Formats: sequence, structure tokens, C-alpha cells
Amino acid sequence: MTRSRSKDGVQEMALAKTYRAMQATRPGVLELVERQTPEPGAGEVLLRVEACGICGADASTIDGQQFLRVPGHEVVGRIAAVGAGTPALWRVGQRVGVGRLGGHCNACDQCRRGQFQLCGNQPFVGTSQDGGYAEMMVARSTGLVAIPDALGSEEAAPLLCAGIATFNALKKSGAQAGDLVAIQGIGGLGHLAVQYARKMGFKVVAIGRGADIANDVLGLGAHTYVDSAQEDAVARLHEMGGAQVVMTTISDSAAASALLPALAPQGTLLVVGVGKAPLTVSPGPLVVGERLVQGTITGTPFEAEKTLDFSVLANVLPRIETLPLERAGEAFARMKSGEAKFRMVLTMTEGR
Repeated sequence: MTRSRSKDGVQEMALAKTYRAMQATRPGVLELVERQTPEPGAGEVLLRVEACGICGADASTIDGQQFLRVPGHEVVGRIAAVGAGTPALWRVGQRVGVGRLGGHCNACDQCRRGQFQLCGNQPFVGTSQDGGYAEMMVARSTGLVAIPDALGSEEAAPLLCAGIATFNALKKSGAQAGDLVAIQGIGGLGHLAVQYARKMGFKVVAIGRGADIANDVLGLGAHTYVDSAQEDAVARLHEMGGAQVVMTTISDSAAASALLPALAPQGTLLVVGVGKAPLTVSPGPLVVGERLVQGTITGTPFEAEKTLDFSVLANVLPRIETLPLERAGEAFARMKSGEAKFRMVLTMTEGR
């Protein structure tokens, strides 16, 4: 690729006129389409996508009402063009990522407070703007994450959502080394949460369904595996003294609510998975034990970079299966069925 600068200040590689993308055309259906290659606007970059993880939240686009939208928010690629006014930090050819939060505005009250993850004017990648199930993608420069050389693109992609969501939540949970931390749900998020929790020095209890994943879970670093289909998870955690943190990564609000009594006094039910049904919380245990229910969003690009750095340092990597872009429908179905161990990642074909 050659590097040039156009008259309007846009820095770019030589680009093809079109690119391939998988877009949602009707509920549950992804269609391979050819689109015109866009130019990045002011403060934006154009990415040549190398890998994109598949997250459960992609269902809001694929199974919902976001038709003709390109899903995907665990995106890693190289900058192919830089729009005018983009900070010099970002350059053509650099490998970067974009997660669920598509870039803060730097102008709202939350941004002025430095709470960039809570910016109300940023897009949700793959939902309110086109995402990474594509060979090319436009992104705000304020949402970009630098990718360490030590991580492959396929490995890094899931860390931009599942990784930061769980790592950041554990950092903010208040748990101290040696505390009992329970992880509910051992899927795309949970299998990373178990690894992070172990590397952070917690006593880790993984809660899942089925004996078939017991060896996998212990291999990921859990000290104990509780099969909730066969055992009373609350009783088991009580036997251990109660959990300082229960992190729930699943979308089953009823199952998440049921673990509130398993918390030790001043423990926290940490909600990372987003279900459609409301949580059911009895005020008694909250008041008597000073327990908390806390939600956490993924995090800022800076926090994402810290997640990647820790992942390299502690050798925390996602367990992935890869499929090419044109098989995105198959990959999404495999993720949704729970058959994937543990994260599906789409890869792009170079030089077609």
C-alpha cells in the first residue's frame, strides 16, 4: 500500500472502490453485500478490518430492528485513511481497535467531568453506526484503542468488549486479593472473567450449567466449579463464607437475582450481562448486610488499553474459534446456541 495526502487533508492508503460487508436484512438474517468505500470525516479514521469478535449483544441488531445495519463491536484493523483534524497520535498503517463505545464527544457534561465512558453523544458500534462485520469501517478517533504487538488481531478483538467489560468491572468492584469472587456464566465474557479474577489474586468460584465444562473451567483458573443444574449455588457459596463479589455475565435476570443471598455482608452483585427482564431484589438483604447491586459499562479507550496490557502481562487470552466474514451467519448462530468455546471471531481475507 502507498501512503499519500489528498488536497482536503485526508491521509490515506491506496484503497479499493468497494468493500464487502455482512448486513442485517431481516430478523436473524445476515446478507453479504458490496458497498462503496467511504471517506472518513473530520476527526474520523477509516479502518481496514482484520478481525471482529461476535458478541451476544450483536443480537440487538441481527434479531432486532436495525435492518441494513452492519453489526460487530469487537473490531481490530489497520488505519487506511485519516480524516482532517484527527490527532497525530493516529497514523495510516497503525493497528487499532474499536469496542462497543464508538468515541466520546469531548463536549457533554460527562466528558467535561472526564467520564468518557458515560458520554451521551457517542455511537454504539454495530447498533447506531455500522460495525466490524465488514472489510472496512469508519470510526471516531476518540474511540480508538492502540493494539499491542504481542497480541494477534483475532486474540485482541474479544478483549475490546468481553475483556474490558469483565476486567474493568473486577477492578471497580472493591474486592481485595484473597477475597471470594464468583463468576456466573462461563461463556464469552465469563471465561475471560475467570482468568482475570484468578490473575488478580481472588479465590474464584465459577458457576455454570452442566458437568461438561467443568474441566475447561478449572483449566481457565477457577478454584471451584459449581454446576447450578445439580447444586444449590447459594448454599455452596455460603459454605465458603459468602462471596465478596458475584459477577453475573448472563442475560437471565431471574438467575442473576437468585444469587444476591450468596453475597457476604457488604458484598456486591456486579451486573455485566444485560437481560431484558428486570432484576428482582429484596430490600431486606441489601439493608441488613449493606449489600450492593452495581452495573458497569465497558470503559474508555484508555481503560481498554490497560486491559490489553494486563492481558499480555498476565497471559489472559480469549479461547476463540474463527470463521471468515462470509460465514458470519453461521458464526453468530454458533455463538447464540452456546456451542462455541468460547468466543467466535470473524476474519477478513486479504488481497482479494
